[in-house]
Amino acid sequence: MNIEELRDFCLSLGDVTEKTPFGKFARRFDSVLAFYVCGHIFCMTDLNDFSTVTLKSTLEEIEELKIRFHSIAGARNPLKRDWIEVAVNADIPDREIRRMIRNSYAIIRAKHTKNRRINNV
Repeated sequence: MNIEELRDFCLSLGDVTEKTPFGKFARRFDSVLAFYVCGHIFCMTDLNDFSTVTLKSTLEEIEELKIRFHSIAGARNPLKRDWIEVAVNADIPDREIRRMIRNSYAIIRAKHTKNRRINNV
C-alpha cells in the first residue's frame, strides 16, 4: 500500500475529510495527515514517512492483532490506549489494513453519530 492508495481508500468511505491539523502545535507535525468522520480523527499517517498508520480500535482487537502480527504497536500516547500504530508494507496484508481502517471509521462514526442524536433530543 502506498500513500495515494491509503488516501483514496479513506476518502471512499463516505463523509470523510482530510486535514494536516497538527502543524499549529509544532512544525515537525506539519506532515501528519489525518482523516476525519463526524469531525473526529479515525486514521493518521505521516506524509513524509509513510511507514505507519495510526487507527482507532478496541482493546480486545488490539490484543488479538498483537498476537497475529509483529507490526502492530500501541499508541505512543498512553492516554490513547485504544489506538494502534500499524506498520505498512510489513507482515500485514493490505486487505487486513483496509479492514482495520474500516473498523476505525465505524467506531468513530458510530460513537459520534450517537452523540449527535443524544445532543439533538
